[in-house]
Amino acid sequence: MVQDADGATTGSAPNGDDRPPEQGIDRLKEVAADVWRDPWWTLPNALSALRLAGVPAFLWLLLGPHWDLLALLVLVLSGLTDWLDGKLARWLGQYSRVGQLLDPAADRLYIVATLVAFVLRGVIPWWAAAALVGRDVVLTLCLPVLRYHGYEPPEVHYLGKAATFCLMYAFPLLLLVQGDFALDWLARPVAYAFTCWGGALYLWAGVLYLGQVISAVRSSWVRS
Repeated sequence: MVQDADGATTGSAPNGDDRPPEQGIDRLKEVAADVWRDPWWTLPNALSALRLAGVPAFLWLLLGPHWDLLALLVLVLSGLTDWLDGKLARWLGQYSRVGQLLDPAADRLYIVATLVAFVLRGVIPWWAAAALVGRDVVLTLCLPVLRYHGYEPPEVHYLGKAATFCLMYAFPLLLLVQGDFALDWLARPVAYAFTCWGGALYLWAGVLYLGQVISAVRSSWVRS
């Protein structure tokens, strides 16, 4: 089993008890089959897909005509649909593995797309973006490793949620202060503060997730 920063057990064996988890390629095939069998056409999944479709439009607005206010609107709407699809999934009982994949994928894509655009626009330094994007790349590569050893992905803990929250506030504010904004003197330090806090928490949460993955793999090797 995997433990989070508070010592709570997460990412446990899929069979729900302390028996050794099913491992190997068969486990990966089983997970893929579960995703395929799940209901795809639900309202929460449609909102997540809409958020994903907004990523290229968001990038074009930032890098093409530099329509920052429209890009800001896309980013705000993405945040609203992110909140709404979770609420609808609970209210309507429309949970699915597809939704569990689409929702975080949309979050990560918006973060990566925003970082890439900000580097190209000179808003943030390249090394800061590389550190945050590298964190996501490493954790994404860890997912099939966990599946192979029979573990579910670790649950998102409070640090990861706080980091995403800070970054999702930082990005619109950073966009806002790129133009002629009346309250620029107030918004700029707030934007930079949220960026620093969110970036630091994002990296630290990544270190904790990576520790959970290493612990799970070691536990699997001990049992075998």
